[in-house]
Amino acid sequence: MNGGPSGFTNAPVTRAFIIASALFSIFFGIQGRFNTLGLSYQDIFGKLRVWKLIMSLFSFTSTPELMFGLYLLYYFRVFERQIGSNKYSVFIVFSVLASLLFEVFAVAFLKDPSATPVTPGPYGLIFASFVPFFFDIPVSTRFRLFGFHFSDKSFIYLAGLQLLLSSWKRSILPGVCGILAGSLYRLNVFHIRKAKFPEFISSFFSRISLPSMGSPRITPTRNVLGNVPSYPGRQMERNYPAPVHSAVEPSEDSIATLVSMGFDRNSARQALVQARNDVNVATNILLEAQAH
Repeated sequence: MNGGPSGFTNAPVTRAFIIASALFSIFFGIQGRFNTLGLSYQDIFGKLRVWKLIMSLFSFTSTPELMFGLYLLYYFRVFERQIGSNKYSVFIVFSVLASLLFEVFAVAFLKDPSATPVTPGPYGLIFASFVPFFFDIPVSTRFRLFGFHFSDKSFIYLAGLQLLLSSWKRSILPGVCGILAGSLYRLNVFHIRKAKFPEFISSFFSRISLPSMGSPRITPTRNVLGNVPSYPGRQMERNYPAPVHSAVEPSEDSIATLVSMGFDRNSARQALVQARNDVNVATNILLEAQAH
């Protein structure tokens, strides 16, 4: 399982966010000012420090947190490919603001002027992304290790658990707030999932970010009836090898596996033909084709 094609293909918003998070984290690390970040009661209800609120949304406080955080942000670019950069921008803004609001309520409830109960970093966005990851990303591989059952999604959960416990209570609080924010988005509170920014805002990230590395940009097509993605051969050739003329018809077991993940049977068969009967590659083709 992966996030589709390598690099930031079709994910300019994710690319811009990761670059900003990395630069701010490195800047505060060089300056040795990590201890000035993080939200406290005084920062919010004493003397409002707007700069601290903004910087705390991007900057991690240690190298391990930075590594795990950027890895998860990079993996979750799959959601930008699924719903498009415009709607993903709405998801980012909603997740960040909603989780920040929950954090403010938590700090107000704790009401400890001497403590900094919230560690800085984009925890709200990262852990909000775990909600669609849990519900919408299918398991493509299962295996046993030392008697325990795992799937290809287990590694993402382990990375998230490491980040959640990185600063113990100070990181658990923003992590939980992020999960609550992601749940509100999934529940479509205020019809947020239908909201869009003006097109020039989401396209702005494409102009300011560094060029993408990986496959060329693809404009997938969708079947209007039933909103089921279609897979023209010319489109899929850009990211996956074209099937040979003597390709064997996909097995019923492979088709059934993809259908059980929620994909259309005909689309699943076409993807398997294109992927030469490799279920993992076919899953990536289907997920990539859902982007719009």
